[in-house]
Amino acid sequence: VVPQSIFHLRNLSRRYLHTEPLVIGENAVLGVEIRIDKPSEAGADRLVNAVGAHAAYPGPLIVVDSGTATNFDVIAADGAFEGGVIAPGINLSMQALHQAAARLPRVAIQRPKCVIGRDTVTAMQSGVFWGYMALIEGMIDRIRGEYGAEMTVVATGGVASLFEGSTDKIDIFDPDVTIRG
Repeated sequence: VVPQSIFHLRNLSRRYLHTEPLVIGENAVLGVEIRIDKPSEAGADRLVNAVGAHAAYPGPLIVVDSGTATNFDVIAADGAFEGGVIAPGINLSMQALHQAAARLPRVAIQRPKCVIGRDTVTAMQSGVFWGYMALIEGMIDRIRGEYGAEMTVVATGGVASLFEGSTDKIDIFDPDVTIRG
């Protein structure tokens, strides 16, 4: 969801692919009912996640999309987008930590062997990795509790694979939900 890139992508599509691009949110009809207070505010990424996840898995669903933001999209059994949660993404959080604290280095995000870091780098990796696991697990529990029904949880997005094998709260890891949508 980067509006300033649409102009360039549209020109690329017209010039080299000789086709008019389908821009979600402008000229696309997805066939998804949007059951939120302000449907015009539903992000294109969240709507295509609803389409992609509903096409592949029985609902109701929680789609955890880990990218620039970490989205928790709630999809009804009939495929409708019912809202969700938007939190800062793990990379954004690591970048903010490095930029805001002068003595903290830039470090790679990875699953640390231990929760308790024994130096600055492992402490930062643990805080970000396990902090995000706690965010993901906590939000899944809260959404399920509020929704009041069993829900299948699907993880997707650029860093979703980082969490695979780290929690039993996520039922399916599928990197292609957004693309399929």
